[in-house]
Amino acid sequence: MERRIYYSFHDIPFGEYDYGYVKPSIRFTRIEIIHLLVSMLVLTFAFAFAFSYPFFKHIDFLIHIALPVSALSIVTAFVFHELAHKFVGQRYGYWSEYRMFPQGLLLALILGMATPFIFAAPGAVNIFGIPTREEGGKIAMAGPLTNIIVAIAFYIISLFYFSYLLRWVASINAYLALFNLIPLGPLDGRKVFYWDPKIWGAMLALAFITWMIVA
Repeated sequence: MERRIYYSFHDIPFGEYDYGYVKPSIRFTRIEIIHLLVSMLVLTFAFAFAFSYPFFKHIDFLIHIALPVSALSIVTAFVFHELAHKFVGQRYGYWSEYRMFPQGLLLALILGMATPFIFAAPGAVNIFGIPTREEGGKIAMAGPLTNIIVAIAFYIISLFYFSYLLRWVASINAYLALFNLIPLGPLDGRKVFYWDPKIWGAMLALAFITWMIVA
C-alpha cells in the first residue's frame, strides 16, 4: 500500500487510515494563491511608488512606466524565486506553501510611498518536515539560481531587442540573487553554505558576475 503525501493541512482526510506515499506533484491551495496574489499586488505598488518618488508629482510616469516595470520585476524576481523554493520542496515530498508576512508588506508599502527606498520582507515558502542538510541546501539554492537564470535570459534578449524594461528586470533579478546568497539570518545563503561551502562560493561568484554584467 502506497503512503500519500498531502501538500496542505486543509487536504488531510483525518478520517482515513491510509498513510502511504504517492509521487509528489505540484499543488497550490486557495489560501496560498491568495497570499501570493496579495503579496504581488502590494509589492508592485510599493516599488512603483518608490520608482516614481514622489509619486503624487509623477502620476503619468507611475501609471505608464513604473507600474508595468514593477509588475514584471515582481513576477520574475519575487514570484519565480518563491515558486522555485516551493517546487523543489514538493519534489522532495515536503509540504511547501507560501505565506505572506502582513507587517513586512505594510512596511514595504509605507516606505515606497514615503521614500525612494524599499525594504521588503513579504513572506516566504514554509517547509513542513525535517529536510536533510543537502535537501535544505538545494531547496534554498533554487530561489537565487532561478533569479540568475532569469537575469541572464532577459539580458540576452535585451541585446537583440534593446529595452530599458528588460535591462531593469535583469538587474533586479541579479541583485536579488546576490542579496539572498548572503550567508546570514534567514537568507538562502546560510542554508546553502551550511550544506556545501564550495557550492555556495560558486553560486555567490556566479551571482556577482551576473550582476556586474547586467547592472
